[in-house]
Amino acid sequence: MHKNGHAAASAERQGMKKRVSVLGATGTIGLNTAELLALNPDRFQTVALAANRNAAKLAELAIMLKAEYAALADERQEGELRRLLDGTGIECGAGPEALMEAARRSADIVMAAIVGAAGLAPTLTALRQGNVIALANKECLVSAGSLFMSEAARHKATLIPVDSEHSAVFQSLDEVGSKHVERIVLTASGGPFRTWTREQIAAARPEDALKHPNWTMGQKITIDSATLMNKGLELIEAHHLFGVPGEQLSAIVHPQSIIHALVYYCDGSVIAQASLPDMRTPIAYSLGYPARLPADVIKRLDLASAATLTFEQPDEVRFPALRLAKEVMKAGGRASTVLNAANEIAVEAFLGRAISFPAITATVEETLSRAESELAGIVPDSLESVMHLDGRARQIARSVIG
Repeated sequence: MHKNGHAAASAERQGMKKRVSVLGATGTIGLNTAELLALNPDRFQTVALAANRNAAKLAELAIMLKAEYAALADERQEGELRRLLDGTGIECGAGPEALMEAARRSADIVMAAIVGAAGLAPTLTALRQGNVIALANKECLVSAGSLFMSEAARHKATLIPVDSEHSAVFQSLDEVGSKHVERIVLTASGGPFRTWTREQIAAARPEDALKHPNWTMGQKITIDSATLMNKGLELIEAHHLFGVPGEQLSAIVHPQSIIHALVYYCDGSVIAQASLPDMRTPIAYSLGYPARLPADVIKRLDLASAATLTFEQPDEVRFPALRLAKEVMKAGGRASTVLNAANEIAVEAFLGRAISFPAITATVEETLSRAESELAGIVPDSLESVMHLDGRARQIARSVIG
């Protein structure tokens, strides 16, 4: 990925507000984005907000940000949304087409923060408008990385990663991108089970796994952090985003979550990005890019107070999801689509107390094994084929869970 600030800076060059849409407005990333937009009304105009089913929160955000359009994925909530927005002048809709309308609206920046594979179609729609995409949906790259990146290039869209680790890499790359890079290392907190034994991990409950030591995130990503699957998915993302071969990508456990990534260059230099664990930092970077958005609300890093930064190799025996994701990255093709779909089903089952914590990764591995023969004829080279593969993989994962 080469840095390109032209599209992101067009509105500012003309002395105009940046027009921003937020897909996934009521999730953790969406709410943090809304906070920053509200703090900077002189810099941003909110175009469209989209959410899944929370009509009350979406209406509240739309009114606060004076949005032009609000959309819910859940058609059953349309009446409630219209009632809440009656008299505000804010247009609204519900259902798949309303979600696509939010993605199609003319904007300078689209925050793509819909969780899961459900975010792929609307994010691709926004990307095809040639927008700047602040990418917080990792499934776009895990499920459909080659397709997504080729579409971004074809439509001249600018991708600004919002995951803290990928934002850190993006900020640490020089102007020629990955040309002089030897390797990229993403950091991981280690999750809530970093010091637990295999026996303790085997007995872990959902409430244990949801106690992340450093970050406040949604349930799905918090469970992925506990299994270390999240770090594996991020390695796959980095492979597509930065065009770096899998053998030049790795992860290291950094319990303090102060340094978010390290970029090693061919001259021996290592550039790292550091900040306190607060998602508003990479969000602010994506909204302000290529400039920096002043954000006094974000607490500053004090290294003297942090005192000690430690690092350790991840344990792929206790956390086999990381090993599995690395194997999938090496295999390429349909494997990462299957990995993502199976993981979503397995995490959902664990949160519903239908399977144990170790069974999350075991379910994904068995799904991948079955998919080698059952899904061999499906090539993920279009949105339709990716979604078909995703659906079939979910069916296999559910049968594995039984």
